[in-house]
Parts: sequence; C-alpha cells; structure tokens
Amino acid sequence: MLDINNYKIIAGVDEVGRGCLSGPVVAAAVILPEGFSDSRIRDSKVIKSLKKREEIEMVIKENAIAWGIGAASPQEIDQMNILQATFLAMKRAIDSCVPRPDFLYIDGDRFPGHNGIPYECVIKGDSKVPCISAASILAKVYRDRLMRDIGKEYETYLWEKNVGYGTPEHI
Repeated sequence: MLDINNYKIIAGVDEVGRGCLSGPVVAAAVILPEGFSDSRIRDSKVIKSLKKREEIEMVIKENAIAWGIGAASPQEIDQMNILQATFLAMKRAIDSCVPRPDFLYIDGDRFPGHNGIPYECVIKGDSKVPCISAASILAKVYRDRLMRDIGKEYETYLWEKNVGYGTPEHI
C-alpha cells in the first residue's frame, strides 16, 4: 500500500477528447501546492460556462507549482488507437512539468506507468482529487481553444461550437 505522505510533488493527470470525432486527444498534468484549495476547481464537465472555465484556468496557472499539456494528433490516434494515444498525451503532459512529479494521480482505471513514477488510478478522479480536477480544466480549455481556432479555417464543421464532438450538426 502506498503511503502518499512519502511524496512531495504530486501531479494530477487527466485527458479530454477521447470521445471526439475530430481533433487531438489532449492531456494535462497539474502539481498544486500542498494545502491549496479553491472551490471553483471541479471536474471540467460540470463547469458549463466557457468563461468560467477560462477564469479558473488562470487561477490554476497562477497558483500551480507546475502544469503541462500533452497531445496526441489524429494521425497518432489512427496509428496506435485512442487508448494508447491517450497514454502518450498523458506522458507528454507529465514530461512537460518542471519540477518532475514524484507521484501521479491518474484519472481513470488504467495507466501503463511512466519513467518509474509511482501512480494511482482513480476512477472519476476528476470529481474526487483536486489536482486531477485542475488537470481536467486545463486540458479542456486548451483543447476547446485549439478546436475553435481550427474551426476558423474549416467553418463547415462548426468546431467553434461542438469542438469536435459528435453533435447532430457536426455529423
């Protein structure tokens, strides 16, 4: 059994975009200071307002010890499958954190591990573990912003509204 008290640099990791019809899968890793709390940091799926998610994004970035974003492209998803591409995006997010985390909370039920860093998978962790919640917000804001920008070039798909998810208009 892991004693979480043995770790000082704990990152939460989450992804967005696995259920999309287009665009990358994006992951974020966030290391929050010990004792940091903000009631607005929750699972990104329950924060319906884009403006509120962007406000909370700034709070997270201003207060985090470190944060990182990683992505796997649509081509990588096609080459290796969505699960492996998700793990790749998570590893890229973890690798972009300085300092390097010494423990990971991963949203979900599996993770192949990365660079020998101890980890724990937490099902529905984005609603249970604050650093995973923070990661879910950063990943969602980053990916949605990216899809809106791409949507300016490909207006037909309405990505500025559906950000790549399979809405009736997109399909």
